[in-house]
Amino acid sequence: MHLMIVGTRGIPATHGGFETFAEDLSLFLAARNHQVTVYCHAHKHSERAEDIWNGIHRVLIPAAANPIGTVLFDWATTMHASSREGVVLCLGYNTAVFSLLYKFRHLPIVINMDGIEWKRDKWALPQRLWLRLNEWAGARLANHLIADHPEIAAHLQSHTSRNKISVIPYGADAITSAPTEPLSRYELSPNSYYLLIARPEPENSILEIVLSASSAHVNVPLVVLGDYSGELRPYQRQILQAAGPNLKFIGAVYDREIVRALRFHAKAYIHGHRVGGTNPSLVESLAAGNPIIAHDNRFNRWVAGEGARFFRDSSDLGQILRSLEGDPSQLLAMGEASRRRHREDFTQERVLSAYEVLLTGIAANTGERLPIVTAEQSPGS
Repeated sequence: MHLMIVGTRGIPATHGGFETFAEDLSLFLAARNHQVTVYCHAHKHSERAEDIWNGIHRVLIPAAANPIGTVLFDWATTMHASSREGVVLCLGYNTAVFSLLYKFRHLPIVINMDGIEWKRDKWALPQRLWLRLNEWAGARLANHLIADHPEIAAHLQSHTSRNKISVIPYGADAITSAPTEPLSRYELSPNSYYLLIARPEPENSILEIVLSASSAHVNVPLVVLGDYSGELRPYQRQILQAAGPNLKFIGAVYDREIVRALRFHAKAYIHGHRVGGTNPSLVESLAAGNPIIAHDNRFNRWVAGEGARFFRDSSDLGQILRSLEGDPSQLLAMGEASRRRHREDFTQERVLSAYEVLLTGIAANTGERLPIVTAEQSPGS
């Protein structure tokens, strides 16, 4: 099978969950003798190029790092990929209308439909309408849809047949040990801090979590991973202004080994996402055996399971934090429940194998021909 992965900023992962997944899936498939091409967002002043990274064929397409630049990057990606042979896996549906080109050229396309993007607080009305249009288009143009959560699958049935949808969540390898050295650079020690990893967006409840952690009168600090540098947006400034002395902002950390160590040694993981399906960061915390304290919604409840604690607002979260400080033995049972939930549905081997079965089946049904891919191909070929 030749698989072309589109819709992300590319690999190696330095941005978010889709990029991490694209890296993991491409390496998994390449190790199983499949050909994989990943389209990567390059600096706008660079030249289009192609190379090989760890056995993965990359197509690097220059574009500006802004919303318009992302749309232009997606269009250039679609134009290039549609001239090749293979199966297209699109991660996200933000420009799914471009899939018309794949349909015109008879290329099979599978779309991971992500969360219900148009519900995110950060979007103004025009962006919401664009995203709703693309959700509708993606559901109709794709050969098959992947929902990362049963609730997302249920939502997609308003657009298309249930037989066209597969539920495959995100996965993670179990973390059973991690060095403590990465903690020392942040002046942390094992089992002495709560952890929050999320982009500073309103739908991730970061302000509510920071307010609660700052006013709950607990002795455990909250460590926040995320970008709070440069020209701050109003929401970022609100978060920083609300932070008490027990908050530690350590920036956006993309080194996976450092993040693994921070997760593994955390006292508990706090997850505030309100919109979307299965969140990769939450899955990784289950894999690390973190006690989970999550926002109470249908998405998080299915992922985290009944062993987690759930909050609806800052007051709820404050009560949970005080309860855990008064009786820390609760954390042991919560951590065991996380590992059990991870084993049930979220092991990496299970998830990546499910993708392989689905994608190879689609490739076989379309009589796909394999291209010859080498690092020496001319840029833009």
